[in-house]
Amino acid sequence: LTPGRQRGYILHFSQPKQSKTRESRIEKCIPMIMDGIGLHDKYKC
Repeated sequence: LTPGRQRGYILHFSQPKQSKTRESRIEKCIPMIMDGIGLHDKYKC
């Protein structure tokens, strides 16, 4: 992943206050990270 995409994921994972929410976000995003897809790429046309 590019540094910008890495930063986007880090911000997305660090925002929730509850650890359970952080864990669920990480679990949902692992396939996207492994495929090299950015957090906001799914919204592009």
